[in-house]
Amino acid sequence: MSNDAYGTVAKFYDTIIGSMIDSLRAFSLKLFPPTRGMKVLDVGCGTGSHLRLYQKADCEVYGIDMSPAMLQVATEKLSDAAELHLGDASQTPFADDQFDLVTTTLTLHEMPPAMRTAILNEMKRIIKPDGRIMLIDFHPGPFRFPQGWFIRTFILIVEFFAGREHFQNQQHFIKHGGLPTLIAEHGLSIKSQKIVNGGTMALFLLQK
Repeated sequence: MSNDAYGTVAKFYDTIIGSMIDSLRAFSLKLFPPTRGMKVLDVGCGTGSHLRLYQKADCEVYGIDMSPAMLQVATEKLSDAAELHLGDASQTPFADDQFDLVTTTLTLHEMPPAMRTAILNEMKRIIKPDGRIMLIDFHPGPFRFPQGWFIRTFILIVEFFAGREHFQNQQHFIKHGGLPTLIAEHGLSIKSQKIVNGGTMALFLLQK
C-alpha cells in the first residue's frame, strides 16, 4: 500500500485546490519579482504550478517534495527544464549559499514542529548571503468579518478532512503564532509582508 498522502488526488489537485491559491502566487511574485537567470527552489513544490511561473520568467527552477504522485505531475508540467527531487526538505541535496530565492507555500503548517524548524534551518543554509526566503501559509488573525471568518471556517473543514495528524499539526501551527513566531525563532529579517484573504493568509519575504 502506498504511503503517498497525495497519491489519489495529485491529478486533480490543481483543479480542486490549485486555483484557490493562484492569488497567493501572484502576490508572491509582486513581493519579489523574478529576474532572468535567478535560481529558485520551491520546497513542497507539489504539482509545480508555482515553479511554472518562475520558469516562464526564465529563472532556473528546482523543486523538492515527498509525494511521488505530485512530482510526477510537476515533471509533466515543467519538463526537463526543472530539477525536481523526491525527498525530505529538511535534508536537501543542495550546496550552501546556492539559491537566490527559496519558497514554500502552504507546507509548513502540515509539518510537526520539529520538522518546521529543520526545514527553515535548511532554507537558511542553501540561500545565498543576499538571497531571500518566501513563506506563504495560514495566518492566526485577527480575521476581518465576513471574509476572514468565512475563509477560516473553510480552512478548518479542509484541514480536518486532511487527516488527524495533519489537522493537529495545523492547529499547533496556528496556536503558536504561525509564521511570525517561526520567523522570530529563527532570527530572520522581514523585508516585506502581506496579509490577505481577510487575515487568514500571510506572505513574508525574508533575509537571513
